[in-house]
Amino acid sequence: MKNLITILSLLVLIAFCTTAVAQINPAKFNNPIIKDQYTGDPAALVYKDKVYLYAGHDEAPKDFYFYKMNEWVVYSSSDMKKWESHPVPLKTTDFTWAKGDAWASQVIERNGKFYWYVTVEHGSVQGKAIGIAVSDSPTGPFKDALGKALITNDMTKFSNISWDDIDPTVYIDTDGQAYLFWGNTACHYAKLKDNMIELDGPIQHIKELPNFTEAPWIHKHKDWYYLSYAYEFPEKIAYAMSKSITGAWEFKGILNEIAGNSNTNHQSIIDFKGQSYFIYHNGATQPDGGSFRRSVCVDKLYYNKDGTMKRVVMTSEGIQ
Repeated sequence: MKNLITILSLLVLIAFCTTAVAQINPAKFNNPIIKDQYTGDPAALVYKDKVYLYAGHDEAPKDFYFYKMNEWVVYSSSDMKKWESHPVPLKTTDFTWAKGDAWASQVIERNGKFYWYVTVEHGSVQGKAIGIAVSDSPTGPFKDALGKALITNDMTKFSNISWDDIDPTVYIDTDGQAYLFWGNTACHYAKLKDNMIELDGPIQHIKELPNFTEAPWIHKHKDWYYLSYAYEFPEKIAYAMSKSITGAWEFKGILNEIAGNSNTNHQSIIDFKGQSYFIYHNGATQPDGGSFRRSVCVDKLYYNKDGTMKRVVMTSEGIQ
């Protein structure tokens, strides 16, 4: 009996300690960071003391096996953990020349204005196109800045498909020159004029990116420029490095593996308050998540001493 009492006392003590530890350090699963709706193709903007996250709204019903996207959404955060939702700032119907498909996009700030480069389906020119919206606030509302497409499918001949003009990303270099990168199966780039709504020269083609699929993203860390992109299909994320934003680019390998339960993998890389972050989407949110009902996640990103990036490990915990 004495031994039984001792054993029971130990079991009670273990249960108490386990509960106490759980209360002190409960498991926190912060990925995905957006839980109120399905979102894909994330692009982040660091402005003043906040991060603004822009994404397409995946509206496809449970048994619908393609993209249904009619609007873009925006969230903001001061700590990368808690995200505030803002009213819908932009819809495809805001572009009178377009007929739908709120595909990948990016917002960039210049001289107090916010320019949103978006992918849509053109209403009269066959194929995907890139438009621009503008606002005085990072949360909008935004309006069509040009009244027509900046890029249409008939302007690029590097790939003979109707969806090669997608996934715009913009970077303003240290000398003030802005560049637009975009593409599917072929990666294009061109200079932008200071007004941010006109091309400033011919469209160029980058040839040094093996297995380029889509989703280019430009960022800079110290003296290196990085061009990350979706690699093969289903998509991983790979990247190349250069000392110049116009290349030549040196391929460095895989950065991020296939996103769970999603054929696509679309990244955004930022620095915020001394830490680098890798923002992406997957299809892991259940019960209905998948390639057409995606969810945005974020994990930390680290660099090696030689400037190369360490492989990003996708986690359920996310940013703690």
